[in-house]
Amino acid sequence: MFADLWHEYKAAIVAVVVALGVAASSIVIIPETEQAVVLRFGEPVRVINRFRTDADFGQTGAGLSLRIPFAERLMRVDKRLLSVDMEPQQVLSTDQLRLNVDAYARFRIIDPVKMVRTAGAPERVQEQLQPILTSVLRQELGKRTFASLLTADRGLAMRNIKNGLDRQAREYGAQVIDVRIKRADLPEGALESAFSRMQAAREQEATTIRAQGQKRAQIIRADAEAEAAQTYAASFGKDPAFYNFYRAMQSYDFAFADNQGSTTILLSPDNAYLKQFKSGQGE
Repeated sequence: MFADLWHEYKAAIVAVVVALGVAASSIVIIPETEQAVVLRFGEPVRVINRFRTDADFGQTGAGLSLRIPFAERLMRVDKRLLSVDMEPQQVLSTDQLRLNVDAYARFRIIDPVKMVRTAGAPERVQEQLQPILTSVLRQELGKRTFASLLTADRGLAMRNIKNGLDRQAREYGAQVIDVRIKRADLPEGALESAFSRMQAAREQEATTIRAQGQKRAQIIRADAEAEAAQTYAASFGKDPAFYNFYRAMQSYDFAFADNQGSTTILLSPDNAYLKQFKSGQGE
C-alpha cells in the first residue's frame, strides 16, 4: 500500500521536501550579539541587526530574518568588543633606553559592509590592526622618556596611540575603543642603571636648588645687615653720648662676660676704659 502511494505521489513528496528544505534554509536567526552581512553572489547587499549606539538591547533588529537560498549567504560579525594583542616589542625612548613593551587594543566593527570589502572577515581586521598598533605605539613612545611613562603623562600617550590607531581602523570599518599597555619594562640589568641615572639627576637638581637658596639667603642677610647698619648710624648720629655708652657696654660684655675666670685683668679705677662705670657720664 505504502509502496503504491510512494510510486503514485513520489514527485509530489519530493517537491514538498525540497520546498520545506528551501523554506528552512531561507530563515536565519541572528542573536543580539551579532550583526550579519548578507552577501549575494559575494557582494554585500544589506546588514541584519546592524550595530547602533542609540539602539537599546532587544530593539536592534535581532531574531528571525529571511535570505534567498543558494544566492545569498551570511557573514556573521560579532557586535561585542574584540581585542588585538601586540607582539612584545623593544621601543627606544628619547633618553636612549630600550623598553620591553606589551600592549593590546579593544575595538568593535561599526561598518560591517566596509569591513567585508576591505578585510573580508573580522579575523583579517585583527591581523591588519596588529602591525598598525605596533607602529603607532613605537612612534608615540619614541617621543617620550622612560620617566614620563611613570607619571600622568602616560595617559596622554595612550590617548594619542588610541586616536592614531582609530584613524586607520576606520578604513576597515572598525572603531578603536581603548588601548592599554600591559607592561613597559627595561631589559634585565638596565633598570638599576636607569634608576641610578634618575637618582643622580635628582641629586644634581637638589644641589642646584640648595645653592640658589644659599645665594638668596646671603643676599637677604647682606641687605638686612646693611639696613641695620644704616639704622644704627642714623640713631647713633642723633645721640653720640649714647653711642659711646652702647659701644662701651659691648666691649665690657666681650671682655668680662665671656672670660669665665680664665684670665685676670688688672685696671686702675682711673683707667679711661672704665669711665662708664663711674658716674655714668662719659667724657
